Amino acid sequence: MAAAPAPDGRPVQAVPVYPAPQPDRLTRFVLRLQERSPRWAVPLAALGCIGAGIGYTLMIDPTRSAPDAAPTCLFKLTAGLDCPGCGGTRALWYLLHADLPAAARHHLLFVFALPFLAYLFVAWAGRQAFGWRLPELRISNKLIGVFLAAWLAFSVVRNLPWAPFTALYV
Repeated sequence: MAAAPAPDGRPVQAVPVYPAPQPDRLTRFVLRLQERSPRWAVPLAALGCIGAGIGYTLMIDPTRSAPDAAPTCLFKLTAGLDCPGCGGTRALWYLLHADLPAAARHHLLFVFALPFLAYLFVAWAGRQAFGWRLPELRISNKLIGVFLAAWLAFSVVRNLPWAPFTALYV
C-alpha cells in the first residue's frame, strides 16, 4: 500500500487500520455496571476497605504478639530481615491510639506519608462523590522518586546490625 510521497521525496507506507476488538461478556457487564452505578459507589467501597483495615488493626492489637511467635510477614520469615512495610500495622495501631512517638518509632515514613495520603483520598473521594474541587496536591515525579529512595534507604538502614542502626529494629 503505497501512499503519497513525504515532503522529502521518500515513499510513505500507509498504516493499515485494524478494527477495534469487540469487548467480551465480562467487559460488557463491567461497563454496564459502571454506567448504572451512582458516582459515590467507588469512594464508598474504598472507604469500606480502609475501614475494614482499621477495624482489623484495632481488633488484632499487633503490639501484643507473643515473643516466640513466628513472623507473619513472608519476607521476614524467609529472609530474616524487616521488609519495607515492616512496622506499618503497629504504627497505624499507635496512631489510632494517639501515640505519635511510638508510631514514628515503628515506621517513620508511614507516619510522615499518612496525612498526604489521607488528603489525596479525601480530595479524590470528594470530587468523585460530591463534585468538590479541593486544592490539588501537586506531587512531582521527582518528589515521588525522592520519597521512594528515602524509603529504600530506610529499609536498608533499619536492617544493619551495627550500633546506631539497631535502634531502628521493630
